[in-house]
Amino acid sequence: MSALAIDVQQLVKCFGQKIAVDHIDLQMPKGKVWGFLGPNGSGKTTTIRMICGLLKPTSGSGYCLGYDIQSEQNAIKLATGYMTQKFSFWEDLSIRENLEFVARLYHLPKPHNLVKQTLDDLGLSERQHQLAGTLSGGWKQRLALAAVTLHQPQLLLLDEPTAGVDPQARREFWDQIHQLANQGMTVLVSTHYMDEAERCDRIVYLADGKIITQGTVQQIIRESGLVTLRSQGDNIRQLAARFKQENAVEHAAYFGSALHISGQNRQALQEAAHRLTPEIPWQEVETTLEDTFIALTQRAGLHKEHL
Repeated sequence: MSALAIDVQQLVKCFGQKIAVDHIDLQMPKGKVWGFLGPNGSGKTTTIRMICGLLKPTSGSGYCLGYDIQSEQNAIKLATGYMTQKFSFWEDLSIRENLEFVARLYHLPKPHNLVKQTLDDLGLSERQHQLAGTLSGGWKQRLALAAVTLHQPQLLLLDEPTAGVDPQARREFWDQIHQLANQGMTVLVSTHYMDEAERCDRIVYLADGKIITQGTVQQIIRESGLVTLRSQGDNIRQLAARFKQENAVEHAAYFGSALHISGQNRQALQEAAHRLTPEIPWQEVETTLEDTFIALTQRAGLHKEHL
C-alpha cells in the first residue's frame, strides 16, 4: 500500500476557456498536515474538490487514498472528510440532530454511541441541544469538524476553515487538527492566515492554477531568496509608498510600528534604504512567511477570478 495519501500528476481543470488548475503535481505522505496557500483565484478550492471526488478533472491522473481520482470518486468521498469555508450543515437542527443525521447518511453502526463520543471529544456535549443557527462562528466550525470526521475519514480536507472566527477559537480548532493528525489522519488545509500556515508540516503555494513552490516554511522562505530590512519610528509608515517605487524593493509593508522592505539583492536594498532615509537606521531581520507570501504573489502577477 502506498505511503502517499495524495499522488496526482498533471492535474488540469478547465471551466470553459478558463484554466483553474494548470498541470499540478502533488505527492502528500499520510499522517501529515499540509497547507495550501495562494491568492484568491489561485486554484486551491478547485484542486481540493478534484482530490475529494466532487469535481472530475479535465485531464491528469492520480490517486487519493489509493483510489483513482478519475474513476473511483464515490469511494474517495466515503474515505475523506471535506469541510467547506461556508457553514454547510442544517441551522434549524440542533448540534446532536446534525450529527445523528450525518451518521445515518454514512450508515454508521451504533450511531447514538458514536455521536455521544464525538460530542464529548470535541467539547460539544453541553451545547448538544442548541440549534446550529444560533451558534457563533467558532462553535459552528467545531460542529462542522465533528460532522466531517464522524465517519473517521483517512483524509481531511479543510477549505479556509477558520475564516471569520476569533483567535481563541482558531487556536482551539488547530489543537484539534493536530490531535487528529497525531492519530494518523492526513490533513490538507487551505488558509490565508500565515500563523496557520506555520502550523503545517509542509505548505504548497499556488498562483494562477500553478504550484509556485512547496516545502517546509523555512525551505520556502530560504528559496525565495529574499533579504528583509526593518526600521521603526513615528513617521515610518509614510515611507512605504516611496520604497515601493524602488526597483530593488519587491515588497514594502508596515508591521506594528515598523516598516519591512524586502528584495533579492542585499546591496541594492541597503543602498535604497540609506539613499531614501539617510537619517534612519535599518536592521536586517529574518524574512517572515508573510513577507515571502506577498513577494511570491507579486512575482506571479495578475490573477484570475476566484473559482
